Amino acid sequence: MKSKKQYFGFAQRLFYGVLIVYTVAFVGVELYQYHREKLYKENLINIQLLTFNDDVYQQLLNGGKIENIIPPKQIRLSLIDLKGNVLFDSRNQEVAKNINHLNRVEIQSAIKKGQGCDVRRQSEVTDENYFYVAKKYDDFIIRSAIVYDISLINTLKADMNFIWIVLIISIILGFVFYIIIKRLEKNIDQLRIFAECAEKDEIVDTSIRFPNNELGNISQHIIMLYSRLKKAKEELAEEQQVVIRHQVEQDRIKRQLTQNIAHELKTPVSSIQGYLETIINNKNLPEDKKNAFIERCFVQSTRLSALLQDISNLTRLDEASDNIIVEQVDIKAIVTTVLQDVALSLSEKNMNVFNELGKRTIEIIGNYSFLYSVFRNLVDNSIAYAGENTDITILCYQEDENCYYFRYFDNGVGVPQEHLSHIFERFYRVDKGRSRKMGGTGLGLAVVKNAVIFHEGNIIAKEHLGGGLEFEFSLRKNKGISD
Repeated sequence: MKSKKQYFGFAQRLFYGVLIVYTVAFVGVELYQYHREKLYKENLINIQLLTFNDDVYQQLLNGGKIENIIPPKQIRLSLIDLKGNVLFDSRNQEVAKNINHLNRVEIQSAIKKGQGCDVRRQSEVTDENYFYVAKKYDDFIIRSAIVYDISLINTLKADMNFIWIVLIISIILGFVFYIIIKRLEKNIDQLRIFAECAEKDEIVDTSIRFPNNELGNISQHIIMLYSRLKKAKEELAEEQQVVIRHQVEQDRIKRQLTQNIAHELKTPVSSIQGYLETIINNKNLPEDKKNAFIERCFVQSTRLSALLQDISNLTRLDEASDNIIVEQVDIKAIVTTVLQDVALSLSEKNMNVFNELGKRTIEIIGNYSFLYSVFRNLVDNSIAYAGENTDITILCYQEDENCYYFRYFDNGVGVPQEHLSHIFERFYRVDKGRSRKMGGTGLGLAVVKNAVIFHEGNIIAKEHLGGGLEFEFSLRKNKGISD
């Protein structure tokens, strides 16, 4: 059920307010017009009687006698001196002579202003109501009067046709205004319902169409702004959910990483501890055994150092990438250095490397250490898992305005298809036992991927045509500089 406030809302109050103002204005105009028309008709009769008075005066100037002047039947003629005495009256002279007319309105006005009238007054002589008009001439006043009967009343009555015409026009305008107000009320109700639903966060119909006017445009803009705000709010909520999920995933990864690091550190530490404990507890241990244990400790410590270095690199890439120094780096020089550093390992496995970077200059703005780790870890991965008597190829197959595009592959044993999408994950191992036996940290390819991403590039791994493992990656020429 609607409240009283709803019954007399803004549109209704506007309609009734305008209706009252218009009604008052209409009544005022009609009264003014009625009075104005009545005065106009009275003035016409006044002019006619004054003309008659002038005709009587002209006859008197021409030697005529007042007694011989016969006025029209409907007109009463009087001749009065300036003291108010009646000298002649065409209706009842005997009675009129005994009554002084000095205090009559029309006589007083004629004496002071030259002429005067009294619209309706009962005569003391005839007991009838008259319309009097008097005019002063020399030392006397000529007064004419017409009986104020039904005929005169009808003559003086204002024309009602004007009132009816204006009334009909007013009704039509009122009906049109009512229709406009109803449309306005509908628009306001739609906007009110929209506002209430929006306030309660209920489902809002944003397809509401408003008329093409100022209120409609404003209402349409309000709904558009609401739609944008709602969409932005939903997008923000989605982003928050994504952030929350990302944070949960990050926490999970950190816990898993911590567990993996602890597990990976435990193996070399336990080995080193076991070998050293054996040496300490066995004073008579043969020198060859003792040296073998010490060499194994050194291998495990080397693996431990590599693991810590990879963890340090990943931590820097994850948490302090903005603080990493970049400079101009020669990629060809880095590859040459890497191949020199692993030359002995390559020779032991009887592996060949085909450096096909060409003679052109390949320089980018980046971090030397991370770029070195990209190529070093790829080569180390091939040395560890490709197998003996295999070949490695490194080439830059494409260049554009922003990036260099590289391809690295070997013709070794490769990686099964189901593992390719996971090999960049931290501590992911295709063959866990074989990986640890080879001394890998499980972080090499993770470092490669993060280093490539740091240099605003992408990297993918796939099976090499003809066997082996292939990597395609890009490196931006100017790291951190937008297009």
